[in-house]
Amino acid sequence: MEMAITFHNSSFKSPFINPSSNPKPKFLFPTQLSGLISSPLSSFNSKTTCLKFGSRTFTKPVKCSISQAAQPAIEKRSQLKRRSDIRNIAIVAHVDHGKTTLVDAMLKQSKVFRDNQFVQERVMDSNDLERERGITILSKNTSITYKDTKINIIDTPGHSDFGGEVERILNMVEGVLLVVDSVEGPMPQTRFVLKKALEFGHAVVVVVNKIDRPSARPDFVINSTFELFIELNASDEQCDFQAIYASGIKGKAGLSADNLAEDLGPLFESIIRCIPGPHIDKDGALQMLATNIEYDEHKGRIAIGRLHAGVLLKGMEVRVCTSEDSCRYARISELFVYEKFSKTPVERVEAGDICAVCGIEDIQIGETIADKAFGKPLPAIKVEEPTVKMAFSINTSPFVGREGKYVTSRNLRDRLYCELERNLAMRVEDGETADTFIVSGRGTLHITILIENMRREGYEFMVGPPKVINKKVADKLLEPYEIATVEVPEEHMGAVVELLGRRRGQMIDMQGVGAEGTTLLKYKIPTRGLLGLRNAILTASRGTAILNTIFDSYGPWAGDIVTRDQGSLVAFEDGSSTSYAIASSQERGQMFIGPGTEVYKGQIVGIHQRPGDLSLNVCKKKAATNVRSNKEQTVVLDTPLDYSLDDCIEYIQEDELVEVTPSSIRMCKNPKFAAAKKSR
Repeated sequence: MEMAITFHNSSFKSPFINPSSNPKPKFLFPTQLSGLISSPLSSFNSKTTCLKFGSRTFTKPVKCSISQAAQPAIEKRSQLKRRSDIRNIAIVAHVDHGKTTLVDAMLKQSKVFRDNQFVQERVMDSNDLERERGITILSKNTSITYKDTKINIIDTPGHSDFGGEVERILNMVEGVLLVVDSVEGPMPQTRFVLKKALEFGHAVVVVVNKIDRPSARPDFVINSTFELFIELNASDEQCDFQAIYASGIKGKAGLSADNLAEDLGPLFESIIRCIPGPHIDKDGALQMLATNIEYDEHKGRIAIGRLHAGVLLKGMEVRVCTSEDSCRYARISELFVYEKFSKTPVERVEAGDICAVCGIEDIQIGETIADKAFGKPLPAIKVEEPTVKMAFSINTSPFVGREGKYVTSRNLRDRLYCELERNLAMRVEDGETADTFIVSGRGTLHITILIENMRREGYEFMVGPPKVINKKVADKLLEPYEIATVEVPEEHMGAVVELLGRRRGQMIDMQGVGAEGTTLLKYKIPTRGLLGLRNAILTASRGTAILNTIFDSYGPWAGDIVTRDQGSLVAFEDGSSTSYAIASSQERGQMFIGPGTEVYKGQIVGIHQRPGDLSLNVCKKKAATNVRSNKEQTVVLDTPLDYSLDDCIEYIQEDELVEVTPSSIRMCKNPKFAAAKKSR
């Protein structure tokens, strides 16, 4: 018996398997095939898998993961053509799995920067807040050129709170690089972004990143990812994904975990082979969906999106549509495409490319730039509903106006409604009073980033505690549930399990991770139970636990949850704090302030060691009378707690507020609740 095998793709299915006769076809992973492949990636030029047994030959084309979901649309629009010189991809992953670092390596190896040019780490995280927190908050566009093919790359956020950014960006691309950590494997946000990509019918290339970690387990990660594809009802073609093993920080990639190339060549080759070019109607009427908005002081609003059909010219008159009935006319003043790490002005853009358009002052995300005569709108962008809300109001403390530039309700209202133009996953409603606004988002981090940006812009305001958005279905109260995964060392596991149990969490899974004695706990827990949980888990695990959450579904009301056992220490007069008063006050609990701090009546100055609030005089001075000959007693003060904005929002209860100014973050009791208590 003679046998000849040629491959175009390193992951393939046997052509002998007849789906009708074998209901459970066996999928071969790239790891299982690595031993069969000896030739380098660039030598794969056969377009079929051919197996020959004696005189019988079986031939079957090998496909990379192109979804069946896209096929009906392709058949309907048979006049569409594919552009082979462009690839549009989004890099998606769970937080901290190395997306931005991988993009850095791709940019460097495609000679975007000069050899002697200084390039900072995570160059795509250009926002100050992103650099401080070490996370991606806003999606960014760039492009590289590889073997005469332009690859438009979009770096996306990894936190579930910014899932709206990811959902929006998937409208612009034909494929995704799903980056998975070589130790952790698929995590909650991995599931979310993959689910969205599969719904769009996108091709998926799985990149097992950080393969150089000592406890890397690539086979487990590939198998777990495959199970996730099956769980999310992926088609056979999507399940037959290409796997690449990479080390983003070293800039290496390969088809097997043990044999990495010296550069990212195998990754670039896989992008060209496995992710299709954009389907375009070059001669059709102009259509472009505004997927993102940027603002420039000189150019004004800039709409970013992919051109679906036609040709866009500088100076062209276009129709801007929200729906078939609502259209207006505008002129394109400037046109840009992404070349390497910057926008390059051009005279024309053809269908399939991602471009930036200037000149339409009132353009909004989700609107279509269409042909003036024959243009029709594209389907609007849909994002999932928010689950958490917070009340924003004007600053009513005695220190109002000292540090902020914008303090009125009109300033606050304009800024919040302006945020809606870019942040599709956020909602803003008017509150009970004229100076109160209800802001809803995907999670506390989603809203906290907005608060931090506003205070840096000079706004001064107050925010209330986060609350979940409940639903009523058939007279039953439903609340949002989330999947929480906690990585914790075994010695602290008991304290963390007890804490999650008190907050109505139900354990779904528990397994060991790597060789470091770390346990991965998976819980389904009400969103209410997650409020204030991060700090509590860090305290219980002595700072070693890592908590990740993602929205799961709405479920029955879980009952009352106590999120804080201790009360607050409250100042009962205005003035400046003294060492003498703080020395006696710190016996009652932990202080937030040190000596010489300006305080006002009702301000929270510490955490009480018992339940219930306690009013203190932190401005009390030592009596100057009856001076004795012996020297003053030495006062030893504890270091005050330094709470960040996130910590303060997690800490406050129903009757408390966080006062946010450009220079300070304070907490105080809500005067409305205090007045209600007195009236009783």
